Amino acid sequence: MTEQPIKRALISVSDKTGVSEFAAALAEMGVDILSTGGTAKLLREAGVACRDVSDYTGFPEMMDGRVKTLNPKVHGGILARRDNAGDLASMAEHGIEQIDLVCVNLYPFREAVAKDGCTIDDAIENIDIGGPCMVRASAKNHRFVTVVVDPGDYEMVLGAVRDGTLDESRRRALAVKAFAHTAAYDGAIANHFSALNADGSKREFPDIFTRQFIKTENELRYGENPHQAGAFYADPEDDGVSMADCVVTQGKAISYNNIADADAAFALVRDLEDEAVVIVKHANPCGVAMGGGTQAEIYERARAADAVSAFGGIAAFNRELTAGAAALIAETFMEVVIAPGFSDEAQAILKERKNLRLMLAPSAAPVRGGYEFKRVNGGLLVQQRDAHILDRDACRVITERAPSEQEWRDMLFAWSVAKHVKSNAIVFAKNGTTLGVGAGQMNRVNSTRIAAHHGGEAIKGSAVASDAFFPFRDGLDALAEAGATAVIQPGGSIRDDEVIAAANEQNIAMVFTGIRHFRH
Repeated sequence: MTEQPIKRALISVSDKTGVSEFAAALAEMGVDILSTGGTAKLLREAGVACRDVSDYTGFPEMMDGRVKTLNPKVHGGILARRDNAGDLASMAEHGIEQIDLVCVNLYPFREAVAKDGCTIDDAIENIDIGGPCMVRASAKNHRFVTVVVDPGDYEMVLGAVRDGTLDESRRRALAVKAFAHTAAYDGAIANHFSALNADGSKREFPDIFTRQFIKTENELRYGENPHQAGAFYADPEDDGVSMADCVVTQGKAISYNNIADADAAFALVRDLEDEAVVIVKHANPCGVAMGGGTQAEIYERARAADAVSAFGGIAAFNRELTAGAAALIAETFMEVVIAPGFSDEAQAILKERKNLRLMLAPSAAPVRGGYEFKRVNGGLLVQQRDAHILDRDACRVITERAPSEQEWRDMLFAWSVAKHVKSNAIVFAKNGTTLGVGAGQMNRVNSTRIAAHHGGEAIKGSAVASDAFFPFRDGLDALAEAGATAVIQPGGSIRDDEVIAAANEQNIAMVFTGIRHFRH
């Protein structure tokens, strides 16, 4: 199907961004503008001539604006098939004018229900009826009608109208966007009302959970393995900095595993206030360093923490990448470097590493709230994101010896790292550097032994973080044997007294956080 000429447009929007300019440009091209309510008032104030829909239909807006576009003269003008003689005859018989472009977006339901004090009645009044009907009708009849729901598409549509390229493929793409718009809108309504109690108070999780994800331009070669297809979808409701906001500025196509590992690395480095570097391999941090020198020196400490695992890993920075750090990265094989900026010198150095992906993040602001999802066979697990940052004042010293200031610094650093390590998690750290990481073991003693083995003699005098409590004293004894002098853990075991006694016996300072960070 070739381009359909735009003779008449119906414009009625809640988000009025750029709509006056859009309508003015259409009017200059001779397009007859129909409009309603607040949109019509705005257009006239901007000097754009338009007809009220009520004048066109012969029916006034009624019921406080609830009924204004639900009329055969509106929907007939949208739904009529221009190549169907019966449809054209019906239009002529009933005085229906064809509507070639529909520019509509919907009442701000999400914004309304997010406000404090929003009642059930307030929510109901923000459910759009006429808008979704027009959008769906236009999208259904996209062979002949152009539907625009996103102000970001105004310039593209105007350009296509001017140069005669508003063909069926463009109209179909706009129709898909329109269907997604109404689907997300209906999903938000279902989510809200299915989370309400009888008294109008709101539960954390709705009985019906609807979420819309949009495929990104990052084309994945495959999933976790070559025999699995894979794709990357963005969550438009996640308002924090995410992988979907990062731009690959160099290197071959990003992979499924690259994105998962980069996400793990960047989430951790954003939890650290001082300048820091995180190296991740297979979703677990293998080397983390913070403060105490130049960025290059910090990177070198992080890599040296487990140089074997760091090979082919993901490096995340919470500051702009410098030339010094880039030179060290170029010495070995890394899959991805993610940072909130790359200096010109750093880019020039890494340009020679053709397969190295550089991911530019818009910022390194801490991870915010929201939801995390995990797909299981037959269902979906949903939880609040673990955005907890430990406050030292919330900790409780429970041993005879209190930690020194250096031990406090090392414990809090190790705790930040342990939050991002797969359970069971044990992290040895000293002077702002991880020395050994034990991850994903079936018992805490094995995690301790693995971490201690990595650290070797260097872990003497280090601090240790455990993501959950020690169920028996054997875990604490293993830490003491390895040379740890301070431990931070949640507490809460029925054998806490036994574990505390073991710490006192070995002159280990121990702190309870009262919170755990399981990560499966």
